[in-house]
Amino acid sequence: MVNTLKEQFEEAVINSKSLSQKPSNETLLKLYSLYKQATEGDVTADAPSNPFDFVARAKYDAWLSLKGTTKENAMNDYIYLVEKLQG
Repeated sequence: MVNTLKEQFEEAVINSKSLSQKPSNETLLKLYSLYKQATEGDVTADAPSNPFDFVARAKYDAWLSLKGTTKENAMNDYIYLVEKLQG
């Protein structure tokens, strides 16, 4: 039986939480932004107002960089990245 893209994505989300090694911060940001794009679409919130909240800003910028990416493409990229991290 072939899983739908959404089912494959949900499986990848579960698998991403049990990777043998913790990914780099850059990879974690990529996973975060792809997840947000896949589940919510383009970012609609304003940028974080606290200039010293570097983590929130990095997450926002990473998600913003995917603006215009379809949810399906984001899901595919997320699945691919998790599979790559699993080895």
